[in-house]
Amino acid sequence: MVSPARRREAVDQSQAALAVSQRRACQVIGQPRSTQRYVAQERDDEKPLVRRILALVQRHPRYGYRRIWALLRAEGHRVNVKRIYRLWRKEGLRVPQKQRKRRRLGCSANGIVRHRAAHRNHVWCYDFVSDQTADGRTLKMLTVEDEYTRECLAIEVARSITSRDVIKVLRYLFEVRGAPAHLRSDNGPEFIARAIRQWLGEHGVNTLYIEPGAPWENGFNESFNGKLRDELLNGELFTSVREARVVTQDYQMEYNHRRPHSSLEYLTPAAFAAQCATAGNLSGALPPNPRPPLRKVLEDGCRGIVRTGQTLMATGT
Repeated sequence: MVSPARRREAVDQSQAALAVSQRRACQVIGQPRSTQRYVAQERDDEKPLVRRILALVQRHPRYGYRRIWALLRAEGHRVNVKRIYRLWRKEGLRVPQKQRKRRRLGCSANGIVRHRAAHRNHVWCYDFVSDQTADGRTLKMLTVEDEYTRECLAIEVARSITSRDVIKVLRYLFEVRGAPAHLRSDNGPEFIARAIRQWLGEHGVNTLYIEPGAPWENGFNESFNGKLRDELLNGELFTSVREARVVTQDYQMEYNHRRPHSSLEYLTPAAFAAQCATAGNLSGALPPNPRPPLRKVLEDGCRGIVRTGQTLMATGT
């Protein structure tokens, strides 16, 4: 089926090539003359809306049109997603396609398939992300996330992080937020150290160690780390540890309070956590929002693993 715009072009070409009247060309092509003579009127709010879309895209180059639409709705713009998609296509915006690699789900009893978070503070996960400053020295980041609400609880940045440093971060989070029932991680030396296992046992926290060589079993944290690298680390060059701490803290606030999360029906993690509390259970009664799809979490986690490996290969670390 040919659109009215294409038929309008066909009428104009017929008039120019065959030297016929507009009435005759419309009659042959089947284009109503009223449609042919219609001149589209641009809405008063079109240009400001496009400027805002371009500003958001410049700030978040990895966001697609649906996430941009969610940000606009959060700012108070009364627009539907179809209009944003039309303007998105009109401006020639796009997010580069990325190749997706799939892995098997694994069978570990401590992985996200067999032992999944059911409410807020049920399962936390943590892992490390590596980067470097402008002088080539290593940066190490400890990221902690609540698997159910997707809240980023901490991003600790230092040159090196030991098991004592991990305990220090967890002690602060336990005092502010309360202890989780389970803590998921890989088998890194900082996580399986006797001191940290003894400290977690004293606080009644069960450890969920994934199978060695199976990072997709910690898919929620791998997904977050992939977003952290894609949206922040790949575009920032840090000159010092202090600068890295300030920038990552800003990203943590952005991620929790302003970044719409596709697995949470485009709510922010903070808004989703508030929805859980409003449902009547601070520990996490299931809100009306459906449980986030596990397959997408696993795919995001695997993409984060691939991006991390590519970055390490590029930096030679």
